[in-house]
Amino acid sequence: MFYFLPTALLVYYLAPHRAKHLFLCILSYGFYGWANPLFMVLLITSTVVDYFCGLIITHNGFRNWSATVNEPLEQGGRRSRIQKQAVTISVITNLSLLGFFKYFNFATENYDTIVSLLGLSGLQLDLAFQVTLPLGISFYTFQSMSYTIDIYRGHARSLRNIIDFACYVSMFPQLVAGPIIRFSEVSDQLRSRAHTLTKTARGVAFISLGLAKKILLANPCGKIADVAFDAGSIGTFDAWYGVIAYAFQIYFDFSAYSDMAIGLGLMLGFVFPKNFDSPYHSQSITEFWRRWHISLSSWLRDYLYIPLGGNKLGTLRTYFNLSVVMLLGGLWHGASWNFIIWGGIHGTLLAFERMQGKDSLYRRLPRLIRVVLTFFIILITWVFFRAEDLPSALRYLGSMFGLNQAQEGAALLEGIIYQPYYVMTFLACAVITWGVPQTWDWTRRLGIGKAVIIALLLALSVTVLATQAYNPFIYFIF
Repeated sequence: MFYFLPTALLVYYLAPHRAKHLFLCILSYGFYGWANPLFMVLLITSTVVDYFCGLIITHNGFRNWSATVNEPLEQGGRRSRIQKQAVTISVITNLSLLGFFKYFNFATENYDTIVSLLGLSGLQLDLAFQVTLPLGISFYTFQSMSYTIDIYRGHARSLRNIIDFACYVSMFPQLVAGPIIRFSEVSDQLRSRAHTLTKTARGVAFISLGLAKKILLANPCGKIADVAFDAGSIGTFDAWYGVIAYAFQIYFDFSAYSDMAIGLGLMLGFVFPKNFDSPYHSQSITEFWRRWHISLSSWLRDYLYIPLGGNKLGTLRTYFNLSVVMLLGGLWHGASWNFIIWGGIHGTLLAFERMQGKDSLYRRLPRLIRVVLTFFIILITWVFFRAEDLPSALRYLGSMFGLNQAQEGAALLEGIIYQPYYVMTFLACAVITWGVPQTWDWTRRLGIGKAVIIALLLALSVTVLATQAYNPFIYFIF
């Protein structure tokens, strides 16, 4: 914040127009490689493969690559064998990188468990090494893959300059935790965009408000959630307090990162799409997924649900497609049975709501009751998302519904989670969640009054940040 960001912005603004993407690409690779330089090999591999696959699709082979293509391919038109092979190579390469590095450990652990249960311990792998999950691989593989798919579908035209494409894939504002920026959403901006004072001012506002969400709201709620979920025994009221705190934490944590990424993009001249739209205002699970992590839900819809047939192959197939997409969406979040169950629950609820139709009793309820009921269901699913493993999730759910008797020592937790600072933060989160405009809307027009509020929040956030321990964004682990 005080070293890399000012340096990056200074270098970017001073760079000649034609070299801006080159310098931004170098800065982004340095930013990403700081954690582990070897991770850059995977990022570069995905970039190079998709760049050349895009050229092959555009030019229908290996000839005339120097020719300028001013229009995308015809949407819905026939594609040649080599074009189909190119998009297939792109998809397989990205999914292979993601599959190996994200799910290898999960697969081997479950294999060893299964053969052990079958009494075939001699077939266990018992591997001594663990595959490290590269930072941001879930995001940049989906993002890079969207390039070749969008070109293949005729939704965008390819980039001739590999530096421009590498800049799109590696751009540091949203590289490690999203949002997932599809190529068709920024293809024209990569060719030409305006850098204005209005964009820069709004970008500063996004970054400042995002930092305030993370430091002043998400982190204190995360402390409540950590204490509640890590407790060996917890009372019913405390369990509900803990899971609601986690609901606030994950929302303000991830929306904070999204705000900061959007703000940085604005300062670089890019307009990224909104990633959150007041998700806890949702009146159904279907509406929740239109408002929560919009870049992922829309990606799954356009690149997975619709290719599977969407809702055009009959009722049963629609329910099946919804369930499969959400199961894979859960697995995308992490290699754990908890995430699979979380995705399965959401998929089942999406199918159930579609089955009920517009005349269901649920839709006839007053709006407030629908919002409360939807939030209640979301809280149940967040337990699987937050708990360390399945037994922990089931134990926590049991505490929430009074099925587990809290031990005497559980009362000691109250001295931590009900400190005035945490309670006031918890209440502030509730007020902001349901009663305050979103960052996206609030920053459309900036005046002196808003500028003062933003400056004060930024100063307070930086001050409090200095007192907090290391607390990374939740979605860094995905």
